Amino acid sequence: MADALGATQPSGRIVRVFGSHEFFRLWVAQVISATGDWLGLIAIIALAARISEGSEGTAIALVLGARIAPGFFLATAAGVIVDRLNRKRVMLVCDVGRALVLFSLPFVDSLFGLIIASFVLELFTMLWSPAKEATVPNLVPTEKLTSANSLNVAAAYGTFPVAAGIAALLAKVAESFADEGWVDTWRLNEEGLAFYVDGFSFLLTALIIWKIAIPSRSSAERRSGERGSLDLSGAVRELREGWEFIAVNPIVRSVNLGLATGVVGGGMLVPLGEIFVNQVISGDAADFNLILFALGTGMALGVVAASVLQNKINRARVFPFALVTAGAALMVAGSSSVLLIVVPLIGVVGFAAGPIYVLGFTLLHENVDDDLRGRVFSALLVLVRFCLLLALAVAPLVSDLLDGLSNRWWGREIEISGLAIAVPGVRLTLWLSSVIIIGAGVLALWSLRAGSGVFLADPSPQDDDEMEPPEQ
Repeated sequence: MADALGATQPSGRIVRVFGSHEFFRLWVAQVISATGDWLGLIAIIALAARISEGSEGTAIALVLGARIAPGFFLATAAGVIVDRLNRKRVMLVCDVGRALVLFSLPFVDSLFGLIIASFVLELFTMLWSPAKEATVPNLVPTEKLTSANSLNVAAAYGTFPVAAGIAALLAKVAESFADEGWVDTWRLNEEGLAFYVDGFSFLLTALIIWKIAIPSRSSAERRSGERGSLDLSGAVRELREGWEFIAVNPIVRSVNLGLATGVVGGGMLVPLGEIFVNQVISGDAADFNLILFALGTGMALGVVAASVLQNKINRARVFPFALVTAGAALMVAGSSSVLLIVVPLIGVVGFAAGPIYVLGFTLLHENVDDDLRGRVFSALLVLVRFCLLLALAVAPLVSDLLDGLSNRWWGREIEISGLAIAVPGVRLTLWLSSVIIIGAGVLALWSLRAGSGVFLADPSPQDDDEMEPPEQ
């Protein structure tokens, strides 16, 4: 008996942290997949700039537009497909498909080809993400969902600096290659190496997912997803059912409004951060890196706090107030010109933003039936992805526009009670983004109160004793 207990100790540690061995494997697959997503995006933007022939901004905007376009037409349709088919097979096909596209990208020399490749990659991602999210509640106990979503946040966004580091390393490796014919034949330049590494990462992800034992859904849950039933009328009906559920359920509606709208404001901070440091703080790249460090550290602490307090907080109340807090902190940070004030405030933005994603996804997992999860998560993920890419592409344009208007109307400076305040376009845009985030929180709170005031009044979803059985 002692030997048996000793043999299970390492696996028991995995279960305590991840909820199950199968979710641990899925999480590892997501870490690799997310790193590949970021690495691919960095390489695609670099390639777009290189082949743009002097129109870098336009080329990058077109490529990002190709990542946005599928969401306009195929968002919920992707969820229908995920709900009707075997989710594990959907993820496998998407990973292999993304790998094949990436292996072809080093040989793309035209902007049109790059746009088509970006479009196809986005289609695969639109299917993979809701399939993964809809699978999570089948792999972990209910009381572990918040922890699972915390780990998913770390995998999805904590991998960006890793991908950036890999991209920088691959660039150095490409520079070390001699000017040989085989180097040019296989396109082993900076972007080419990144695409090859990215393609192999997706093949590795497919291998991991292939070995995961994902529980099969019951016949009742998959009744509408039997093979051969992909008729147009059924698909249209399920599309309508998915959107009706999102519109009627106050919690699902609140999460979609809050996350999708809030990410527009938050996403503007990324392309504007360095401009803000240069124009308002008069700092350098090191100061910008310090701000990014504060944002990342704050998000990490926020995610940990959401996990530790998961059984002591009312998720439906904390979610909208976290949005409002993040927006208010960003407003104050954007109003300051002192680095020592901006850095901790950006840390507060991150601390409030971290739980937003975790709590939002947990609310969906707890309040959406398995047969609807695919289309609900598909709609949410596409909205979030669309809003993020939109913010990244539009924020610099809005900043330039507001900068011109500010210069024309006020000379980039206004005076209030004898106090001169600089109002360059970047500051005005950050103020706008903070208002958007605060508005998202207010909309989410209104949605919850309008449909479920009793739910909001509950101080805690469940007591600790009900959530976790006592240890034996």
